[in-house]
Amino acid sequence: MADLRFFEIYRNLDYILLILNGAGVSVLLTIGGGVAGFVLAGALAAARHHQIRVLSPLATGYVEFIRNTPLIVQMFFVAFGLPMLLNYQWPFWAHALLALTLNFSAYFAEILRAGLASVAKGQSEAALALGLPKWLCFLKVTLPQAVAAMFPSLNSQFIFLFLTTGVVSEIGVTDLTWAGLFIDSRSFRSFEVFITLTAVYVLMSLSFKGIFSVLHDRLFKWRVVR
Repeated sequence: MADLRFFEIYRNLDYILLILNGAGVSVLLTIGGGVAGFVLAGALAAARHHQIRVLSPLATGYVEFIRNTPLIVQMFFVAFGLPMLLNYQWPFWAHALLALTLNFSAYFAEILRAGLASVAKGQSEAALALGLPKWLCFLKVTLPQAVAAMFPSLNSQFIFLFLTTGVVSEIGVTDLTWAGLFIDSRSFRSFEVFITLTAVYVLMSLSFKGIFSVLHDRLFKWRVVR
């Protein structure tokens, strides 16, 4: 029978603080990358949905390029390639945030594009007939309905973004996965460490799911069927 020693982790205050700090970094990267990625995705989806000249082909090319290259390759390029090309240097967490934003904006954009396509044209036509400018019609009429329709998919993608943040440990960002690897290298209790990380990731993912469920009920009451 395996000799499990979880107490070697739980009784060490430094290890607990590392896990808490790593969890906080992962959450901040998730929120930052998710919000920035969603904003960029909205612009990309709008350009493709409205078939804007020049912008639409560029947005399509960007989405296809990002979705067909690995995140880890994009992250190494952003962290090490761009600074060499453009002669600048950011902290690794900023490079990680930029890479996550660029990567997930492409996936969010595809989800939003599907949502925009699902909104009946009569909705925007009615808004335009009432005298609303096209941009305001998009922001106030079309986009909210698209987001509401695709909210479960956006929710799942956001949680996947959180789980993907573990990749940033490869460039030295002190996230939750990095904390686990560090503790493992000091305690040599690999099984206990990664069981603990798994439990933390599951609990945090369920927490995000619960938060999004509450947000959905509050933001989209007009879509809730009782």
